[in-house]
Amino acid sequence: MADTPRGPMKDTNYDLIWVLEASLKNVWQMETFIEDADKAGDSELAEWFRKIQENNRKAGDQGKRMLLERLQREET
Repeated sequence: MADTPRGPMKDTNYDLIWVLEASLKNVWQMETFIEDADKAGDSELAEWFRKIQENNRKAGDQGKRMLLERLQREET
């Protein structure tokens, strides 16, 4: 990903944290978009946003598990 911001450390845990944060922010942001679509009576769009939200929620949960496992391995 050419547009992915790079932090001061180039390691995979940093990359994982960046994507995890983006996924969790997207879950939160979708709430606003869902409310907007619902208020506009656009149930098709609201449902599409809900699917995106669920996919990001799953990615966030998976990312949290992966990060925990990786950090625990580093401690041993």
